[in-house]
Amino acid sequence: MLKEFQISLSIFLLFACGFLIEMTLKPRCFFSCTPIYKTMMKPENIFKHGRNIVFLETTDRLEPSPLVSCAIESAARIYPERPIIFLMKGLDNNSIHLPLNATYSAFSLLSAIKNVFLFPLDMETLLKETPLFSWYTRVNSSAEKNWVHISSDACRLAFIWRYGGIYMDTDIISIRSIPEDNFLAAQASKFSSNGIFGFHHHHPFIWQCMENFIEHYNGDIWGHQGPDLMTRMLKLWCNLTDFQELRDLRCPYFSFLHPQRFYPISYPNWKLYYQVWDVEPSFNDSYALHLWNYMNHEKKAVIGGSNTLAENLYRKYCPITYKNLIQGK
Repeated sequence: MLKEFQISLSIFLLFACGFLIEMTLKPRCFFSCTPIYKTMMKPENIFKHGRNIVFLETTDRLEPSPLVSCAIESAARIYPERPIIFLMKGLDNNSIHLPLNATYSAFSLLSAIKNVFLFPLDMETLLKETPLFSWYTRVNSSAEKNWVHISSDACRLAFIWRYGGIYMDTDIISIRSIPEDNFLAAQASKFSSNGIFGFHHHHPFIWQCMENFIEHYNGDIWGHQGPDLMTRMLKLWCNLTDFQELRDLRCPYFSFLHPQRFYPISYPNWKLYYQVWDVEPSFNDSYALHLWNYMNHEKKAVIGGSNTLAENLYRKYCPITYKNLIQGK
């Protein structure tokens, strides 16, 4: 009788453990869905391999929007063997957990994805031993009207310099793998974006970008430390010509990728993502799509059943986000 009880108890415990594990892997679960093995990993041990794809949140926001969730989930799907890093300023530096009373669906959803890692953004530590550190220790962030963007511009440079990999804005949906390691993305002919770029760690181009950041600092001009900086440096490093057809430009030490790779819909036409198309574009020449959230002052959102281009992109490239944050509403 005792033996039968022990067997029954063992089976019950086995099922109970399975249930708890399953709960940690689902987007809606108790407290946070971060699997236990992730809580034991130190950021530096993940970053150091140089194949990172990094996203940044430089506000204190802890609940990612559906677009942010889609951007990160789509990257995790397209690059299953690479760590997808989301650095969040709002997270406590001593913890990757939310407060126990927090119920953030997107945070839990992303935490449960195997190759997604959410860590605190410690700007001071990140900028140490780079040209940006002296600027950071002097700047009065409360007086900077564009601080959220400027701090993001600085952090993305420092992270790629330190660890290497690809930086992506949180409104970029990945649709296929980028075949380049060292690249800038053309927003238009002879004009570079800084919304997505990739370099090996300690690449001299990124170091010189950080030096230029300091030498020509102007916090009053939006983009001066961002796409304008990349464009200034691009002109110094590359003999630019206009793009011929769909061919990328090859510069010494990196590539300058055609606007179709990430910006097939240009920023003046950003609303097209939130419209219904008779025949949707294939985006066969693109690696990822930038949805221009900075332009979205009207707060246009993806609505389930609307059949807009953005909804169909969510459905295809970030189905977990679509199911839980769009249909789940």
